[in-house]
Amino acid sequence: MSGHDNSFVVVANRLPVDLEVQPDGTRTWKASPGGLVTALSPVLEAQQGCWVGWPGVINDAPEPFTTERGILLHPVKLTEADFEGFYEGFSNATLWPLYHDLIVTPVYKREWWYAYREVNLRFAEEVAKVAAPNATVWVQDYQLQLLPGILRQLRPDLTIGFFLHIPFPSADLFLQLPWREEVVRGLMGADVIGFHLESNARNFLELAKRLDLEVTGKVSTREISAGINVDGRTVGVGAFPISIETSSLANFTPADEQEVARLRAEFGGHHRVILGVDRLDYTKGILQRLKAFEELLETEALDPREVALVQVATPSRERIDHYRATRSQVEEAVGRINGRFGQIGRPVVHYVHRAVPKDALRKYYRLADVMLVTPFKDGMNLVAKEYVAAHPDGRGALVLSEFAGAADELTQANLCNPFDIESIKRALLSALKALDDAPDTMRQRMLDLHEQVISHDVNVWSRAFLGALDEAAVNK
Repeated sequence: MSGHDNSFVVVANRLPVDLEVQPDGTRTWKASPGGLVTALSPVLEAQQGCWVGWPGVINDAPEPFTTERGILLHPVKLTEADFEGFYEGFSNATLWPLYHDLIVTPVYKREWWYAYREVNLRFAEEVAKVAAPNATVWVQDYQLQLLPGILRQLRPDLTIGFFLHIPFPSADLFLQLPWREEVVRGLMGADVIGFHLESNARNFLELAKRLDLEVTGKVSTREISAGINVDGRTVGVGAFPISIETSSLANFTPADEQEVARLRAEFGGHHRVILGVDRLDYTKGILQRLKAFEELLETEALDPREVALVQVATPSRERIDHYRATRSQVEEAVGRINGRFGQIGRPVVHYVHRAVPKDALRKYYRLADVMLVTPFKDGMNLVAKEYVAAHPDGRGALVLSEFAGAADELTQANLCNPFDIESIKRALLSALKALDDAPDTMRQRMLDLHEQVISHDVNVWSRAFLGALDEAAVNK
């Protein structure tokens, strides 16, 4: 399958593949299922779909190949210079901190901007090659914001959707960006632009007004009722909260439950196990939650013989200075807490800095009495939803940052302000106390959360967005 015969094309910075190198040096590319792949696979399969993206290895890419499920994967090759300027530079040292409300200061370098523009052009040219006449193209995330505009020039016949997976900042912050008009012009190439939250979409509409674009209607969730008039057409803008594929997380066999019990014993058989699962990123608030835990041990509000904190911190963007600094601070805190409160052979913080397989992760979710999700800012945070999905029995409690997108939907969680260590301490203590003192109330809260996640899964998200895109195609 090649050429212009793909009626549905997904474009993302990353292709869902991993390079596996065998001991004898044999190299194979394997499709790697993730949340987005799971959500879009049925659509890609049904519509002779194609996925365009970078395969994750510098200066290397396989020939386009079709997965077992009939999805064509079309790689875009990146050089070392592309990776440094487009990905590490403009995407993750300029846009990422800007869109996360300046938790660290964004760096504005012209050469990074040139690389970002060049890579977006290359992606657009590849999409233009593989998309069938009048195809639907769904562009994913902040790395590819120029792509819709370039693609509209190359292929005006296409219907183009864009979805932002991270927060969108207030107009006042976004207007710092030296290339603000170019980025907005790139996004205006889409027929539909989706955000997680209505507040993100309203920020974008406010920005459009500030740039003298004509805005119509008001934002709503899972449908398009607001738009921006540009070049004689209307770009639809709406909120589409992303979610997860729930069945693999909710279904536990007796053998799974035995494994969960074994893990609990491994963590010391403590009365309560607290869990954090994050990419090791400065936006995730890992250090603050460790400090909160340390202070609770210090004041004897928590007994180190009764509780254990398990922190999974997946490696992320290890070559960027702020990420290296975050890792160093987190690991120093883990060592200090264990030195002060752990026993030989019985740490009070169990810390893992590597990728954990999905199956092991769901067992961690299952055994955890309290899940700590305390980002300073997050587009959605699917870990919170994954934890809830793993508790159909109503066990457990979720402590959630009010600045995570998930807080808009998971209103029964124990909410906290992640910038305020006292707030994290209060929410954690309150959750632990209620699990002991008011188990029926806590069970009902978790069951309500579970119902919300199960009834608004990833398929609801993809159907709502693609439905809006179909409508846009009909009205063209």
